[in-house]
Amino acid sequence: MTRTCGTTISLVKAIIGALAAMMLVVACGTGIETTEHITDKDVARVITQAEHQSKLALLKPYSDSLPSWPIGKQFYVTDNQVKHIFAHSHDYDLDSINLGGKTLTYTGYETGGVLDNRQTINILLRDDSGHTFIYRTGKTIDEFRPAFSIPMLIDLDMVAHTRQQIVDKNYYVKTPIWYDIQTEQMIAGRQFVPVHIDNVTAGNKVMPMRIIFTALDNQQQAMLWLAPTETTMRGRDFDAQFSLQDPHLSYPMISDTNWQLITHGNIAEGMTKDECRLAMGPPRKTSLNPDQRGMREYWYYDGGAYLYFVDGLLKQFRK
Repeated sequence: MTRTCGTTISLVKAIIGALAAMMLVVACGTGIETTEHITDKDVARVITQAEHQSKLALLKPYSDSLPSWPIGKQFYVTDNQVKHIFAHSHDYDLDSINLGGKTLTYTGYETGGVLDNRQTINILLRDDSGHTFIYRTGKTIDEFRPAFSIPMLIDLDMVAHTRQQIVDKNYYVKTPIWYDIQTEQMIAGRQFVPVHIDNVTAGNKVMPMRIIFTALDNQQQAMLWLAPTETTMRGRDFDAQFSLQDPHLSYPMISDTNWQLITHGNIAEGMTKDECRLAMGPPRKTSLNPDQRGMREYWYYDGGAYLYFVDGLLKQFRK
């Protein structure tokens, strides 16, 4: 579960090269090289760019579109309110039917009415009672893209596609925001600890999948919400929440004692800025104030929390 040596070397070279380019500035008309001041933000930006360029996605994205849907494709219904997106029928009363938690089966599509001289598509879905529901897409057959989805319906082929890739494998979880499997309420979790992926199931109308996992060190079981790889939801795709490599290997200078604090989201006086950033995430705002005794820096977080650094080391904080 380690990144290849070649990838690591390439990443280091990219960071060094980018920083070197930032440091050498040729003064206009003089030919004299001068050194430009580099801030923490500059370094973080270069590292982020290099990591992005060298990063390999842990999951193959799911790609599917309506023209290729097979008859019998299944969708999980996340909410009873789904009835409001279907066309009314004389065969049954939509208001009396509760579909939340059930599975609908795709039975094909038909050409609906003409909208702006366009032949639009109506999707046909059937429940286990034999009722057929019609979803009017307002799109022509040529307008469908792989990202198309029906509100409050989860494509179970997408769930299976994800499950096949990650279940029964071990990763490192990168977020302490864990959820109870039964209640789906947020619980106290840990970050950068090894976990075993137990299952992937359908989620809710906002987050379409749930990843159920077990921490390998203490057997605590929990879940995370998961968005598809191609989603625009930042921080909720698989790569944002899990890693193949032990994150501690990227920070060999951090002691085991401080790393234990970091995994619990805790900090202590004397920690470096890197250690604090790993423990608490990036600050909402910073201020830098030099004086005769050194460089003093404040990091501000939501809820009134702040960190106070002197010459790069944590001097005082409030969480």
